[in-house]
Amino acid sequence: MTVRVITGSKQEIARKVAGLEGDVREAIVFIEQPAATSAQTVPETVDEMFKEMEPYMAHAGDVDYSRDAIYSRNPGE
Repeated sequence: MTVRVITGSKQEIARKVAGLEGDVREAIVFIEQPAATSAQTVPETVDEMFKEMEPYMAHAGDVDYSRDAIYSRNPGE
């Protein structure tokens, strides 16, 4: 199987795909949504953003995430 990346306008891409030999089984299409009709809203505050992300966050228990702890050696290192 040969993979090709075809770029251009919608019409140019359609013309190039139609001219290819063999069967075309798959196509990946990127559709950009206009900024005005975006379904996502931007959180007004940082707290709102982190509250929105809470279900996707991992919690490691009792871990010190301070700068000193990150850049300091632990005993035995």
